[in-house]
Amino acid sequence: MSDRRSVELIEVGPRDGLQNESTPVSLADKLMLIERLIEAGCRRIEATSFVSPKAIPQLADADELLPALPDRPDIDFICLVPNERGYERAIAAGARHVEIFTAATEAFCQANIRCTIDESFDRFAPVMERSAADGVAVRGAVSVAFHCPYSGPVDPVAAVTVAKRLLEIGCAEVSIADTIGRASPDDVQRLLDVALPSLPIERLAMHFHDTTGLAIDNIRLSWDAGISRFDASVGGLGGCPFAPGAPGNVSSEQVAGMFSARGIETGIDLDKLTDTGSWIRAVLGKA
Repeated sequence: MSDRRSVELIEVGPRDGLQNESTPVSLADKLMLIERLIEAGCRRIEATSFVSPKAIPQLADADELLPALPDRPDIDFICLVPNERGYERAIAAGARHVEIFTAATEAFCQANIRCTIDESFDRFAPVMERSAADGVAVRGAVSVAFHCPYSGPVDPVAAVTVAKRLLEIGCAEVSIADTIGRASPDDVQRLLDVALPSLPIERLAMHFHDTTGLAIDNIRLSWDAGISRFDASVGGLGGCPFAPGAPGNVSSEQVAGMFSARGIETGIDLDKLTDTGSWIRAVLGKA
C-alpha cells in the first residue's frame, strides 16, 4: 500500500466533538464551525445527531442546523441516527447521508442505547429499508471495538463480527472505534489481523481517541496496513457521555499534519484547520 498518495479524513468535530461538551454552543457558532471546516478543505463532516434531545442536549438543534447548512453537493454531511424515528427527523431536515451505530460489547450497547446488540440490528432494519428506497447513504459505526469501560478488553472477533453485520445489512462503510482511547498498536494489529482477511478494506474507517497519546501511532499502523479513511475531531474535541474515560478524539490538525509530513495528500489547509481548532476551543472556554 506504499504507493497510495491520498487519505480520506472524516471530520467529526461538529457531532462527536461537541456532544460531550457541557458548555452550550449556539446554533450560529455550530454553523460557523462547519463553514470554517469547509473553508479549511474538509469534505466529509459529521454535522449533527438526531438522537433524543434529552440524551444529548448539546445537539438538540439538529432539526434547525441541517437545513441551514450550505447547499454544497461536493460536501458529504453525515448525520447520526439511532433508530427509525431519528431517521425520519434527519430526512425531514434534508439528510442525504446517515450513520447508524452499535457496539462490540453487550454492556456498552445497554449503557449507550439501552438494548442488546441484536436488538440494535432490529432497530436498523427499517432504517436500511427506507434508506435504500430514499437513495440515502448509510455509514455504520462499531463502538468500543478494543476496550469497553464496563467489560474490559474486547475480543477482536467480536468487534469484527459486528462490523461484518453492518456491512451485510447495507452500510456503505463502517467505522471501527476506539471509543475510550485505550487501544495500543498491539491491540490495533490484533484487530486488523482478524478484520483484513474477512472485510473489504476499502469500506473500513478507523476512529481513535487519544486518551493515552497513542492515537497517531495507531493511525500510522492502520494506514500502513492499508486503511485509507480516518475519523478525527478539530481541536481534539470529543468524548462519549456514556463512555467514562473518553476525554477526546484525536485532533484533526495532528492527523492532517502527520499525513502531510509523510507526503500524503489530505486536501486540508493545515493553517486554516489549526485556526478553526483554536477558535472553537475558545468558544468552549478551553485553553
